[in-house]
Amino acid sequence: MEPVKKLACLHAHHSNIGYIERVFSQYEIELIHFVDPGLMHELTAESTFNAGQKAKEQIEWMARCSPGAILITCTNYIAVLQKAELSISVPVIYIDEPFFEQICQTEKRQLMLFSNPATVESTMERLKEYARQRQKSPNVECMILKHTFDLIMRGYKEMYDAEIEKHIKRIANTENRLLSVAQLSMVDAAEAAESSSSEMIINPLEPLERHVAALLQLERRHLIAENTKL
Repeated sequence: MEPVKKLACLHAHHSNIGYIERVFSQYEIELIHFVDPGLMHELTAESTFNAGQKAKEQIEWMARCSPGAILITCTNYIAVLQKAELSISVPVIYIDEPFFEQICQTEKRQLMLFSNPATVESTMERLKEYARQRQKSPNVECMILKHTFDLIMRGYKEMYDAEIEKHIKRIANTENRLLSVAQLSMVDAAEAAESSSSEMIINPLEPLERHVAALLQLERRHLIAENTKL
């Protein structure tokens, strides 16, 4: 019997675990989660902390559990790791790259939504570089949904989802542009807003699923319901 494949995941906040668990529950895969909010704190504080070295050590530590791949779900972590030289043979998946690929596949005018202002600059710079390397020119502007991210950081996920969904619906009614949400924490609200609308809202989770499944050659579980007669 073929051993179950492993995916090691690094998050800046525990709330991201549920999204990854949900989307990959339909596959034969073992998920190993690492949560480190401390690095995020140091990145936004004025200090001499060597974020690159810390992130490098974290990834190398994760590689010791012999995963098939390592997934980074925080865009600020990704920005730091781009500058670090990793000495591991395990493939590292950056959550934004499959997302960027989908963003680059359309010529429509797009509006990318953020709740965390601290991730905007690094995400947009990475998108520009990703598109440049592939000779693409997506027409994308960004918008910050102000005074929302603090809710999720304080543990008020239901309030956060409700606020994000409200903003998305309002924007969808006023903007004639393809909408996307840039952060994993915004996926639930985006899916709820999309379900009550005819407009597609791009989120990072769906392209990520396809990318990981292809990379690790995962197969969906086939659940067979048996009717038993009493």
